[in-house]
Amino acid sequence: MTERTGRDMIGEAVQPADEGAAEDAMRRLARLQPGEKGSPGERRGMFTSDLTVNEFLLVREAGFRPLGLVLGSSVHHVGLQLGRWSKNQELTKLSQAMYQAREFAMSRMEAEASALGADGIVGVRLDIEFKEFGSDIAEFIAVGTAVKADGADPGPAGTWLNNKGKPFTSDLSGQEFWTLIRAGYAPLDLVMGSCVYHVAHQRFTQALSNAGRNVEIEPFTQALYEARELAMSRMRAEGEVLDAEGIVAVQLRQHSHAWGSHTTEFFAIGTAVRPLHDEHVIDRPAMVVSLDA
Repeated sequence: MTERTGRDMIGEAVQPADEGAAEDAMRRLARLQPGEKGSPGERRGMFTSDLTVNEFLLVREAGFRPLGLVLGSSVHHVGLQLGRWSKNQELTKLSQAMYQAREFAMSRMEAEASALGADGIVGVRLDIEFKEFGSDIAEFIAVGTAVKADGADPGPAGTWLNNKGKPFTSDLSGQEFWTLIRAGYAPLDLVMGSCVYHVAHQRFTQALSNAGRNVEIEPFTQALYEARELAMSRMRAEGEVLDAEGIVAVQLRQHSHAWGSHTTEFFAIGTAVRPLHDEHVIDRPAMVVSLDA
């Protein structure tokens, strides 16, 4: 399973019982493999993908061939951790749970891609679905399209795998992926950081004194600033482990989930990248006038 620095920053996580793809998934992946050449009744493996038509064409233009839709799932019980009513504080157990559950899903998706012999996974989506059989039970799902280099030059590294020997992962769209490769950069991995934070309640006298006034509520500002910074710093730490030059298309999301109004998760995610060639010069962008307006 891929080790992620963000996990180490919020506590040791439990390893998943099954680091590889499930048996049902392996049977599905086997149907995507092409038959041996020259064998009677040979049928070429049929790929599956959630890329749009435009994305599919641009990924092919970038020199990559889709192999199949790969996914990972983890149904997780998100435990309860109470914060002090009047104190700003990170709920580290919940931060760890949210990170660990996503990591399990990502690792199983990567295992499916490795089983297909993929060089990477593009268009990755990370979703959370809380289930009806328990308000504290959620399924964490990672989905993307596994791809194989088909003419794309990985540069002096000689491989598109990241420095952990795993297929690269990226949540860039097909259009963004094509632009990244054309600009002379390669994706390394989808890096992320999570922080679940309890925002202190205002005392009655504080709320009363602010009534009818335009005034900054400094404890709230401080809490949200600190929570965002924790999530961002953990994402950056993952990029540093990969020796990335930078992280592109960063998103900073906020989710309350089912914890109530004073507990929220900040989740930072982006694609760590490396240059393909040190001497590469980026082409001057061409202006395009949209005809859809």
